[in-house]
Amino acid sequence: MIIKVAVKTDTAEESIEKIGENAYLVKLKEARRKGKANIALLKLLSRYFNRKVRIVSGLTSKNKIVELE
Repeated sequence: MIIKVAVKTDTAEESIEKIGENAYLVKLKEARRKGKANIALLKLLSRYFNRKVRIVSGLTSKNKIVELE
């Protein structure tokens, strides 16, 4: 399954909000430095969906395409 994810970093708390069919807004505490936000995103999505996840595109963008295995 493929989903679109909009990421907001440096927030007070972490959350996942469904904003459309297969589209999510994810708020992360981590900053966008050295891939730390991407790692935090993958961990959070993995727990939320209880599946393995990987970023298909958008490694350096706020808008990403993520695959759920």
